[in-house]
Amino acid sequence: MTVILPPIELTGGMILGDEVYARIGAAILDGTLPAGQRLRDVDLAQQLGVSRTHVREALQRLERFGLLEIAAGRYTRVSEPNDRLRDETGEFTAYFMGNALRIALQRCTADQHAAIVAKMDAVVDGAERADPLRLFEAASTMFEEVTKATGNTVFIGVVRETALAIQRNLRGWQPFLVGPISRGDGYAQLREHIVTRDGDNAEQLLRYLHGIV
Repeated sequence: MTVILPPIELTGGMILGDEVYARIGAAILDGTLPAGQRLRDVDLAQQLGVSRTHVREALQRLERFGLLEIAAGRYTRVSEPNDRLRDETGEFTAYFMGNALRIALQRCTADQHAAIVAKMDAVVDGAERADPLRLFEAASTMFEEVTKATGNTVFIGVVRETALAIQRNLRGWQPFLVGPISRGDGYAQLREHIVTRDGDNAEQLLRYLHGIV
């Protein structure tokens, strides 16, 4: 392993295990650790300035969501997402985020609602510009807000665990991005459902926009 990751500097409130997971995951997302890169827990622990136990736990978490492949006693390497993994990630994302949106619109405060609408404006802009990556980034940001607004600790925890996999598997993947672009007019309608707190129709339309009925 020749890639060097900077050491972790703990600050107040930081959970070390989560930070190790996030740091390695971020390096996979930005290509610092490319597909096929082999990893050694001893090297990562030394670079990050943490114990091998924390690194091993992080690697196991990353494997659960398909970012790594681990063959016990042989290798740990960064995976290459295939079409099946991406299909399954897209399906999970559409269903999960539809449910989160429905719950959030029922429960969110006025301030949270206003924040969701503002971020939805950026989603509509990405759709109108027919810019798949802009749309994906805006939608990802909006659903961070939506998930927080559910007030549901289980939803929030699941998103915390899966966010890296969603970003890695779906960013730039044309079948997931081009489909929604072709239904661009639906985003303005989705915004109206959000404005009126119509959770049922917002959930159904979100699934339609991603080809799930």
